[in-house]
Amino acid sequence: MQQKHYIFIGVLVLAVLAGIFAYPNYFNNSVDFLNHKLSWTLPHFPEKPYVLGLDLQGGVSLVYQADLSQTADKTGAMSGLRDIIERRVNMFGVSEPIIQIQGQDRLVVELPGVTDVQQAIQMIGQTPYLEFDEQRTEAESKPILDKIKEIQAAQEKKEDITKIKDWTLALQNPYFKPTELTGKYLKSATVTADQITGKYRIDLQFDDAGAKIFADVTGRNIKKPIAIYLDGASIIDANGDGKIDNQDIYAPIVQDKITGGRAQITGDISVATATTIASRLNSGALPVKIGNPISQETVGPTLGSVSLQKSLMAGIYGLLAVVAFMIIFYRFPGLLASIALVIYVAITLAIFKLIPVTMSMSGIGGFVLSIGMAVDANILIFARMKEEIKSGKGLSQAIDEGFRRAWPSIRDSNFNSLIVCAILFLVATSFIKGFAFTLALGILVSLFSAIFITRILLMIFVGPRFEKFKWLL
Repeated sequence: MQQKHYIFIGVLVLAVLAGIFAYPNYFNNSVDFLNHKLSWTLPHFPEKPYVLGLDLQGGVSLVYQADLSQTADKTGAMSGLRDIIERRVNMFGVSEPIIQIQGQDRLVVELPGVTDVQQAIQMIGQTPYLEFDEQRTEAESKPILDKIKEIQAAQEKKEDITKIKDWTLALQNPYFKPTELTGKYLKSATVTADQITGKYRIDLQFDDAGAKIFADVTGRNIKKPIAIYLDGASIIDANGDGKIDNQDIYAPIVQDKITGGRAQITGDISVATATTIASRLNSGALPVKIGNPISQETVGPTLGSVSLQKSLMAGIYGLLAVVAFMIIFYRFPGLLASIALVIYVAITLAIFKLIPVTMSMSGIGGFVLSIGMAVDANILIFARMKEEIKSGKGLSQAIDEGFRRAWPSIRDSNFNSLIVCAILFLVATSFIKGFAFTLALGILVSLFSAIFITRILLMIFVGPRFEKFKWLL
């Protein structure tokens, strides 16, 4: 019996700490009051904010479509694209961005707290795409140049160029074609100064796979130029007009096969430009091209605040409804189960902060649903207890039998729910993932609440004295 009391005290301490951590405002305000009145120096309880999703905090959602036409490993390229965009966005201090692959070639970028769409697009677009192109043969260039002339003639006549056969051919560079070497394989970029000429250059170091590809590309292009492009434009201002655009072609001649994975970008380039280019490359050169977003959406902070308030009220009403149901139908055990349910809510919210879980509308929906599901185990236990009491068993034995006989049903039903949550989390979109994760976490905590906390409360507060008041049970 003494051990049960120790466990009960431990549960109370856990509940109080979880509750204060979940919502420390009241505790810290009380500390401020005592410090002011009694000249104490009590510390505040550490505050950690909840991580709110785009739909609650407001922000920008962008959908990009990647060009995978020149990529063999599409899955690897999209994974690399996601990781680099995420690293780039994190450099700008965006809180808890959500960046994930959708389908085969789309990337969804959600930026909570960012309300300027153009700023967000610029933020993503600043991540460069580095490519090394080799010279086309005359036979390869001729059809492209002919198609360009055909398109120009049609434009002069104001004809619809999309009706021309293979009109997209004119969009290709007639003189250079992409190689398999891109920024995907770039390991580092550093700025150095030539000790003789004093000019600045950018030294590139590729990874092992990139070094092999670079050796192959340079090996088959000896005495030929290789053009280096950044985001579709030349890497430097080759023609000296003060801007970097498609008229610039930086194409050094390959003198010999280059091994070791090292390359240099040289030319009339200032230290500021070289530093900017190297910094952008180090922040992540994209493995595949992405243009402007094909879809963009802005959620205002006001709309997010309203959604958050309504979600919180829904959770409070749901909790009160479950408490009322349990007390009405199960009386004193229902009251104890309701106390366990409040402890469950405090522990779950504390875990949401600790992980942390990004709270969205769907995530809050999963949490509210888990509140109702949390009492399922209690209902099964109490139903079994009622049967044991009717059969003439004492309260202590009825409690033990109720938990023992209800456990297989509780285990199987919750395990099946967790399987569904796992499937939803693995195959569904981000909106459903949040719902599945919070629901699964709620189910796991509810098992602890029903099997452990409710049982301790029943053992402590329901004893022989209740034999005369079985109507309370």
